[in-house]
Amino acid sequence: MSSVDQDRASAGGTFLFVNAAQIVTCAGAGRARRGSEMLDAGVRTGAAVATTGATIAAVDDVAALRARFPRAREIDCRNGVLTPGLVDSHTHGVFGRPRQDEQEMRAAGLDYMEIARRGGGIHASVRDLRATDEEHLFALTLVRLQRLASFGTTTVEVKSGYGLTLDDELKALRVIARVARELPLRVVPTFLGAHEIPLEHRESAATRRAYVDLVVNEMIPAVAAGGLARFADVFCETGVYTVEESRTILGAARRAGLGLKLHADELTSSGGAELAAAIGATSADHLAAVSDAGIAALAAGSTVATLLPGTMLFLGKPKQAPARRFIDAGVPVALATDFNPGTSPTQNLPLILTLGVSQLKLSVGEAVVAATVNGAAALGLADGVGQIAPGFSADLALFDIRDVRELPYWYGDNRCVATFVRGKPCYTSNLGIS
Repeated sequence: MSSVDQDRASAGGTFLFVNAAQIVTCAGAGRARRGSEMLDAGVRTGAAVATTGATIAAVDDVAALRARFPRAREIDCRNGVLTPGLVDSHTHGVFGRPRQDEQEMRAAGLDYMEIARRGGGIHASVRDLRATDEEHLFALTLVRLQRLASFGTTTVEVKSGYGLTLDDELKALRVIARVARELPLRVVPTFLGAHEIPLEHRESAATRRAYVDLVVNEMIPAVAAGGLARFADVFCETGVYTVEESRTILGAARRAGLGLKLHADELTSSGGAELAAAIGATSADHLAAVSDAGIAALAAGSTVATLLPGTMLFLGKPKQAPARRFIDAGVPVALATDFNPGTSPTQNLPLILTLGVSQLKLSVGEAVVAATVNGAAALGLADGVGQIAPGFSADLALFDIRDVRELPYWYGDNRCVATFVRGKPCYTSNLGIS
């Protein structure tokens, strides 16, 4: 059963979207796009979109659609641009306080690993999440994802990873599940108990092994038994998890029925991309320090390279992931925010498209595909999400622009005026939709 079929029970009404300056369909195969396929975002003019229930019914001339769907409720797009709902395939939205102090530390010359050694970074958020009760975390996360949705995102992956104990990881995943029930957003939960080695397990090689055993033998079975995550992720990086530790953890996750994702080669080339390709991970994320061998391995496999340019920008790093080399090699590329409290505190996915064009040298078409079809592929959803095409989920975003090239042009600005998820209004601003 496709992801669209699974959504039919939560279907919305019948709508006809008219008077759009452009409709960006991204129509094509229900899989990740590679190479020159990423250039074509399927921009149409003089067309309208009909949705029935949770599904896109048709894209056609408005007169033809009015005749076919005479009782449809019309949504006036007011000469804006209608796109597939954006897909943010990498976020860390469950946390307590922000970490604005670390930005000043970086400005003073301390790097990511030094801040971590001083108790900052992920460890600071771990201490904070452990001390924060579930109700407060839920309230914080709900507001954050509502804001994220206001920028045009309709599908979002949210990771745990700031608990690093069984109880605290389950607490974070319960928060994600509650937010998914509360909001019309499509929320994909990921277990990231292997985000760091907790400080209390860093005393020796034996205590480190004990934490890996805890993740494998207790956390993953509990997460799987509770149906709390769709994926498992590991931060495979020098000084964090080794390739072999990552392989062990993700092997246990696969046996438990979870999909596989990997933080790979963010700061150093440690073999994460090669591992992701070898185990058939759905995505390998970050990749700013990927090796030539890593690019070749990903090109030969099915793993999506999820690039997070906001992170490298916020960290003040001079080097971004080699997006053009990935695309030229035939690796499917996605873009995501990496929304988190320490290294990418933004919920603005169109801003990431700006960085995709200005920093990664993507065309606008490539950037849009990377944040829709390929973002969906990075979550295993490309068979039913990320396109405005018949049979796909009725996930739409309407922007107050006249040309899709304006989406990454007005950088930092929010031009989204409405979104629909599964045919139902998700976010609206001055359209009179409810």
